Amino acid sequence: MAKRVGSAPEHGVSRERGRALLDVRDLGTTFNTPRGAVKAVDGVSLGLAQGRTIGLVGESGCGKSVLSRSIMRLLPRRNVLSRGEVLYEGTELTALSESQMRRYWGTEMAMVFQDPMTSLNPVMKIGRQLTEGLRQHLKLSRSAAKDKALELLGDVGIPEPARRLDEYPHQLSGGMRQRVTIAIALSCGPRLLFADEATTALDVTVQAQILDLLQAQQDARHMAMVLVTHDLGVVAGRTDEIAVMYAGKIVERAPTRVLFADMKMPYTEALLRSIPRLENRSHTRLQAIGGRPPDLVRPPKGCRFAMRCPYAQERCEVEEPPLRDAVAPGHSYACWYPVGTPENSEALEVNLRRGRAQAQVVIAGAGAGAPAG
Repeated sequence: MAKRVGSAPEHGVSRERGRALLDVRDLGTTFNTPRGAVKAVDGVSLGLAQGRTIGLVGESGCGKSVLSRSIMRLLPRRNVLSRGEVLYEGTELTALSESQMRRYWGTEMAMVFQDPMTSLNPVMKIGRQLTEGLRQHLKLSRSAAKDKALELLGDVGIPEPARRLDEYPHQLSGGMRQRVTIAIALSCGPRLLFADEATTALDVTVQAQILDLLQAQQDARHMAMVLVTHDLGVVAGRTDEIAVMYAGKIVERAPTRVLFADMKMPYTEALLRSIPRLENRSHTRLQAIGGRPPDLVRPPKGCRFAMRCPYAQERCEVEEPPLRDAVAPGHSYACWYPVGTPENSEALEVNLRRGRAQAQVVIAGAGAGAPAG
């Protein structure tokens, strides 16, 4: 039986809406590998209310996709250890068996995957892939499922839907394939949708169309959505809250407008500076984040971003900063020398005197601002 849990304090944007639709508490996911245990997700807590959107942002390998799959229980159990709780309307999903979870997949929560060429079956026609879930979960007849599939393809903006039902994925463009995966994810009316880097493989124009489509469908269906991306620009005008992940942990979380107006975590600042800008002259050098994320088999003792941070001091290398509250409601961050404080400016001056290359990068990009949205 699923364990029911009483109401509890919620996180971030969900506070204003009563009990969260989704409430994740101290979630951890560890992979056992030949090199040792990899803590891909390490103590993540977040909440999300019905109809709201949270952006999950960070570099590749920071744990975003693993977190999403851990919440939905899509990871294989072999060689994977989990801790913490995932509550969906008060039901603890981590206590459910796989057969019990099938009642939630599709009808309560669904995912749009990053690459439609790997999430779609290349030897199965679009129509069958769309109607399969409808017949399984909603128990529709063959003809009713086909009618619903036609409606779904129309909803996601695919022209000539009757013709597309009889085609294979390779006969569609990348943007149309992604629309099909969205139609499949929406087919059984989920209340929670994970969009996992759903626009990464698409050109800029099609990216905007897909993001607009997701937002329109969310509004029409009053879904909650987790928008997973490496690009802060994608979530700037499309989310209610943003959670920034680094090396398996959330390092900053805030309402979207608050984050862009007063970000505190140097990693968040570095992500923002790395976004290309239209106002820059042609051939302007892009600002990359120097170094690489830490080895999660042997994570550093202190702050995991310290080796790449322009403000890092000795304390950062030996003492891990906790996630603490900022002044604005719902804003929290993990940093000893937060951006925009006197301590941060002093730390930068110290590192400039020491000749640290990371500090020079910050000075060079001091004019960068937040993207519009």
